Amino acid sequence: MSKGGKAVSSKKILVVDDQFGIRVLLKELLEQDGYSIYQAANGPGALQIVQDERPDLILLDMKIPGMDGLEILRHIRDIDPAVKVIMMTAYGELDLVREADELGVVAHFTKPFDIEVIRQVIRDQLN
Repeated sequence: MSKGGKAVSSKKILVVDDQFGIRVLLKELLEQDGYSIYQAANGPGALQIVQDERPDLILLDMKIPGMDGLEILRHIRDIDPAVKVIMMTAYGELDLVREADELGVVAHFTKPFDIEVIRQVIRDQLN
């Protein structure tokens, strides 16, 4: 996609987290990097956005009430097997991380995370 001969970065990122503050923080910072940001607080909302918008990358919290991150990830893979997913978790549960890795996540972070590290990983994944 280009406008006036210049490449336009309109990569889409979906942030899925039940914590409003984390969604807002990531939205504000990642919009500064030129990405289009979508937000969902739960699994059904996330899956609707994946279906409608086909994001390039998804930041997915592991612990979401109702439908947990792994369940959401399995459904995401049904809709778009190739989308890049980065898992976030407040817990160091190795079995969940291992299963997420088997489902093809490109990276995972433990909260609280270093936002600059996440920004760099996103840049590496989308460029």
